[in-house]
Amino acid sequence: MENGDDMMDQKEFAKKVKLIIMDVDGTLSDGRFFMMPNGQSIKSFDVKDGTGVIFARLAGLKTAIITGKTSKQVKKRAEELQVDDYYEGVYNKTIPFFELIKKYGLEKEEVAYIGDDIGDAEVMGMVGFAAAVGDAHPLIKRVSHYIAKRYGGRGAVREVIDFILDVQEQWTTIFAELKKSSDWEEIFKEINS
Repeated sequence: MENGDDMMDQKEFAKKVKLIIMDVDGTLSDGRFFMMPNGQSIKSFDVKDGTGVIFARLAGLKTAIITGKTSKQVKKRAEELQVDDYYEGVYNKTIPFFELIKKYGLEKEEVAYIGDDIGDAEVMGMVGFAAAVGDAHPLIKRVSHYIAKRYGGRGAVREVIDFILDVQEQWTTIFAELKKSSDWEEIFKEINS
């Protein structure tokens, strides 16, 4: 979105966000995985994205992951980042979406969703703030309020979260939380794991 009215809309939509839902493959990871000789696979995650998730939590926003695959690595990463809700092996992402808005007593307009591909489209059409990673499928870009410059698994989630935090003027809160935290070192271990 390039014109001034679109930017104003982006900001108005982002101001309302209380829950950020993220896809994994192609969004939190770059979608590639490495197959080891023993049959196990390895995914990579960007530290910047993890930092964004932690900052969202420090600002009081809820976070959730909804992924179509099942992965011990992704589940462990979600636990390290203290993601509030984790759904795996889910192909109809609308089911956990409705569970989450009911659980937290939210309106659809108070939810952001960050995705990259067709499986994300239905939920992205329902939320108040839909964001696409920079290398998302063209359809996903068309249904998004915000399109990241960065690619999936390469800082796009951080870029979207930073945009939300900027619009909501949350940085003072985040720095205050970091300053008073007795486990400052623990927070940065989470970020860098």
